[in-house]
Amino acid sequence: MNSQINIYKTAKGIRKSSPFGVVLHKEMADHIRSWRFIVLIGLIILTFIGSMYVSLGNIRSAISNTNDPDHTFLYLKLLTTTDNSTPPFHVFLSFLGPLLGISLGFDAINIEQNNGTLTRIMAQPLYRDNLLLAKFVSAMIMVGTLFFVLTLLMTGGGLILTGVRMEPQELLRILGFVVISVIYVGFWLSLSIVLSIKFRQAATSALTAIGIWLFFTVFYQIIVNLAIRSILPDPSFLSQDQILRYNEFILDLLRIAPNQLYTDASTTMLMPSVRSLGPMTMEQMAGAIPAPLPFRESLMIVWPQVSGLIGATAACFALSYYLFMRREIRS
Repeated sequence: MNSQINIYKTAKGIRKSSPFGVVLHKEMADHIRSWRFIVLIGLIILTFIGSMYVSLGNIRSAISNTNDPDHTFLYLKLLTTTDNSTPPFHVFLSFLGPLLGISLGFDAINIEQNNGTLTRIMAQPLYRDNLLLAKFVSAMIMVGTLFFVLTLLMTGGGLILTGVRMEPQELLRILGFVVISVIYVGFWLSLSIVLSIKFRQAATSALTAIGIWLFFTVFYQIIVNLAIRSILPDPSFLSQDQILRYNEFILDLLRIAPNQLYTDASTTMLMPSVRSLGPMTMEQMAGAIPAPLPFRESLMIVWPQVSGLIGATAACFALSYYLFMRREIRS
């Protein structure tokens, strides 16, 4: 048998597939049959339906508000409009997305070793990097498919209920939002895979990943604010330029958190009138026209945040590869 080709039987006969493809199909089948994946999909779909229900109930007042530069973007308003009783969908996703990524990766490797299947898998003509890549790609395919289906449901529901066709810029922005959301979930997935290699017990890796998520979501901003108040001077005694540098420094510290990067990027994608993610001087505001930005300009604004998420995901995956290559799997 060739070391790179695995021959297996299917309902249609005999087909050739690479070891990576075999593991990829197996991992996707495991995710589909997993109860935790089904439960999390149910939570995300329920929050999506709840957000769409609230948005549709307030869409008339949102698009009739001429003071809002984004009032003409009907489908973007479906994702951002709220009556303050429930957050919009992209805010919900900033909380549920990490849980989805963690649930798909916290036991990716350690459960294989605890069940005794990792040694048998590695005895096959399969490289270690193919195993890691298959586990990561399979989860990303499931997440991307889920978000893409939700986008189609939102678009189809809007067409049926309103009869208004979607503008090309709205489609680009919604697709950009979906891609950013998948990258955001991919970061937490890659981080949980690192922890599944580092810790032998799945419970330990899951609790560590959830602890990191809670730290960045709840405690990190509190720590930054306390540190700023104790170290930096009182803003009331600073000049305008010093206040701008003061605020920029605080924003730079907050953007270390991945949820802040995702919030900045998703908000800019779904709200075309957002022209800057940092403090602006009065001169800059005086020269600005209150009109929606083109998609390309919004993409340039969020590119640092998106590249930061991509870089953090790649760094976590590289670390998982390094740890897995040095790990003794026979013990």
